[in-house]
Amino acid sequence: MASISPPTYAKDGTPRYVVNYENENGDGRRKTFKKKIDAKRFKATVEADKARGMFVDPHAGKAKFQDVADGWLASQTFDITSYGIHERALRLHVYPVLGDTAIGAIRPSTIQAWLRGLTMGSDTYKANTFGTVSAILNAAVDDRLIPSNPCKAGSVRAPKRGRADAHAWPRDAVASMLDNIDDWYRIAVVLAVGLGLRQGEVLGLSVNDVDFLAVDPEVRVRRQVRKFDNSRKAFRLPKGGHERTVPLAGYVRDELAAHLAKYPAQSVVLPWRDTDGKDVAHDLVLTTPAGGPIDRDDFNRKVWAPAREAAGIEARRENGMHALRHTYASELLDGGENIRALADYLGHSDPGFTLRTYTHLMPSSAHRARKTIDDAMKHYKSTTSRSA
Repeated sequence: MASISPPTYAKDGTPRYVVNYENENGDGRRKTFKKKIDAKRFKATVEADKARGMFVDPHAGKAKFQDVADGWLASQTFDITSYGIHERALRLHVYPVLGDTAIGAIRPSTIQAWLRGLTMGSDTYKANTFGTVSAILNAAVDDRLIPSNPCKAGSVRAPKRGRADAHAWPRDAVASMLDNIDDWYRIAVVLAVGLGLRQGEVLGLSVNDVDFLAVDPEVRVRRQVRKFDNSRKAFRLPKGGHERTVPLAGYVRDELAAHLAKYPAQSVVLPWRDTDGKDVAHDLVLTTPAGGPIDRDDFNRKVWAPAREAAGIEARRENGMHALRHTYASELLDGGENIRALADYLGHSDPGFTLRTYTHLMPSSAHRARKTIDDAMKHYKSTTSRSA
């Protein structure tokens, strides 16, 4: 319970009212007011919040935003790329404005003013940076440092992500990449463009995930190799936390069999899920020549970039290995595959996301619509003629 001490008086004779209460740890706290009515309101709020299990000690909100954010960043299990994105955004575009502000003093108007001054980067970058700040403030709410997240206030206009169109390669570019990449790593191109795998999933594919002999052969996508901010690696579930099954085309099956005959799978031991997880072993299709897990940054720099240059493909971000996954999606859509099936093959839980991502790659339906109706009308006409 909270209590109000008998008033004390300042030198000018005005009263001071002190509310005594305890924080969640049982430590005594005091808050002083000039008006008795304000002291009573604070006392009532403390008691009501404690009764509802929602009490937040006002003193806890004195921590600086940067200190709270640094603690949040250190507690996350990001891979090295994600860690770098969050750290850079905080350091360059958040700390200079909000870093020294007490976290309890950050109001919706504070967030909105910060957003107005956030002029650097794309719409997606702004939205991601806002998301980082909101995640930190969510954690502060969970830790009872603040009562609510000001980013979620109705007066805050969260930036919207811009949509960059997925970039698929023409078939000649894929063929040129297959011709120019080091033979040891050539299968990576085949798996990415032939199964729609993400880079980490290619690096984590085991020979035991492939059903070569089935009537309808398929590949089970069970894991990926992730790299963390300490450069260590671990096996973990594919993005989204779910396994999936992908049809195995005859060409991909034959290429994979030929690769394994030439470069047998190697057993690789890595921790599961996080770098401190339990060690597990998998016979990986693709490893370093020394038999270790492939470092994706080394692969991108030492294998992918030189092969891309030799293939005459422009060195742009959208021409990274992920372009082959987009190419896989484009080929299936061009062949008439439906969005629901494509979403399953790509590991998207929401077919709507798949549609939004790849709608620009879908072939024009106008010609198909004309042909369908023409065929139908011919049938209608012949039926009508017979009944006349």
